[in-house]
Amino acid sequence: MAELKCEALGLTPSFGFGDRIGLATPGHVASMKQAGRGIEPIFPQQSIREMARTQRTAGQVMREALEGAESAGWTGRTGADADHLKTNEDVDVTAAAGFTFFTIDPSDDVDQQADDYDEKTLKEKFSSVQSNARWYDGYLGKTIDLPNGTKMALDEEACMRAAVKYGKAIQRTIQLADHIRKVNEAAERDFEIELSVDETDQPTTLAEHFIIADQCLQADMKLVSLAPRFIGDFEKGVDFKGNADTLEKSLQDHAAIAEQLGPYKLSLHSGSDKLSMYTIFARATKGRFHVKTAGTSYLEALRVVARHDESLFRQIVEFAREQYETDRATYHVSATLNSAPAANDVASIIELEEYYLEHWDDVPTGKGFTKPGRQILHCTFGSTLTHSEFGPAVVDVLKSHPQTYEEVLCLHFAKHLEALTAGM
Repeated sequence: MAELKCEALGLTPSFGFGDRIGLATPGHVASMKQAGRGIEPIFPQQSIREMARTQRTAGQVMREALEGAESAGWTGRTGADADHLKTNEDVDVTAAAGFTFFTIDPSDDVDQQADDYDEKTLKEKFSSVQSNARWYDGYLGKTIDLPNGTKMALDEEACMRAAVKYGKAIQRTIQLADHIRKVNEAAERDFEIELSVDETDQPTTLAEHFIIADQCLQADMKLVSLAPRFIGDFEKGVDFKGNADTLEKSLQDHAAIAEQLGPYKLSLHSGSDKLSMYTIFARATKGRFHVKTAGTSYLEALRVVARHDESLFRQIVEFAREQYETDRATYHVSATLNSAPAANDVASIIELEEYYLEHWDDVPTGKGFTKPGRQILHCTFGSTLTHSEFGPAVVDVLKSHPQTYEEVLCLHFAKHLEALTAGM
């Protein structure tokens, strides 16, 4: 079998399989073979933040994903996503490891309160950031007719708020994209860029999306995908929360911007387990999409632990509960320690697995617990995997029961892929 190499996948629909341990790829491959028709995979995918928390290197992530894909008999294409890049050093490390899909995250330079400023405050803020938004006059007063019939007014407030919220972030994005281009051109490697502006509490407006993308493309960025902050709630490890009809109309408008300016793909981050919106997303984008998942493969690893080492699973649940309030700080989640019972309060391992791994929605369990305990386990992956006892023990269970891990991953991700292909 020829050595598997990572490629730039272009505008084909794609799905990113994050793996925080390095043993999940055979299960990812199995799900692609079963349900991934028409979708290209990205098997090597990890953010700089996740690498730090799991103490893995970019080279290790790449090597383990490709070896896992080859061992599972994958002969198709794959991309390789270096996620949440913020610095030139992040780019250098991941480019050297062979990544081809570079996701820029300028969230540190986004004004997270911009949508809440009153008129007076907004104008004061704008006067202090005008140097970061020399493009302002070029958009002011324009009306954009999108391909789907939506008219978008770039009035003073819309342009000013975009400048305050994203002006500095756009500058940072263009600078980092230029570094990505130089590094890859020097190495004569093909590459593509994704821009993530979804790491905010407030949705990205159509005007903001238009200005951000247009500025990036005017700077000759090799933009293949853009992840806005969509309307609704996208918590980690659980399903989408919000009105599906309103979401679909908004997705259609965002997709129309991507079609008019690019075309480029719309990207859905925090994509793990958003089954109720996948078909809508694929339909609204007309199949021009990227979906990114990460923590859900770790949760399925803990399902294997629950089924083969009950004592270890109970210990991990209790450890996660101890770490949760600290580890949740960088995540958008709503679960509390009252969302699921302590391990010692549940006699049945089947029930304990259900409380912590099965509930994807805020639904009553009949025993007073309404929110998913999944989030408690999800947010504490780094603390668990780097724990001197728990981390090696989880790996040992997975290595001892590879067929179980492959089976639960295949079942889990086949649901994701089937929901997406239903909308294509």
